[in-house]
Amino acid sequence: MNLFSNTIDSLEQALNYSSLKQKTISNNIANVDTPNYKAKEVVNEGSFKSALDSSMNAYRTDQRHYDFSQSNATKQVITQKNVQYNNNGNSVDVDKEMSTLAENQIYYNAVTDRIGSKFQSLQNVIRGGK
Repeated sequence: MNLFSNTIDSLEQALNYSSLKQKTISNNIANVDTPNYKAKEVVNEGSFKSALDSSMNAYRTDQRHYDFSQSNATKQVITQKNVQYNNNGNSVDVDKEMSTLAENQIYYNAVTDRIGSKFQSLQNVIRGGK
């Protein structure tokens, strides 16, 4: 039995994604002067399919239509290859990393705000609306 909706699980996955992205970005920034270091980025595969409910079934009239079966979304850290910004073989673009860091911070703040309000609602229900 699922006591809570899947919202808390989804928000937990969003926090894990944001945390992994934060670690990857900070690792890139820390290695900005390391020769031959290749920048890494986090790729969230299958987010469309993971957002769908596993009980949802669709009638497919064509093989090219999406299959709505449940699959686990995987988050991978990939290395950007064949890219070079500096003469020493380093591919870290500090301006891009800083803007991605700010974007990730806004995303993290939104998710933590949403999960906080979710727990506040649960606390309100437990207290009986007082």
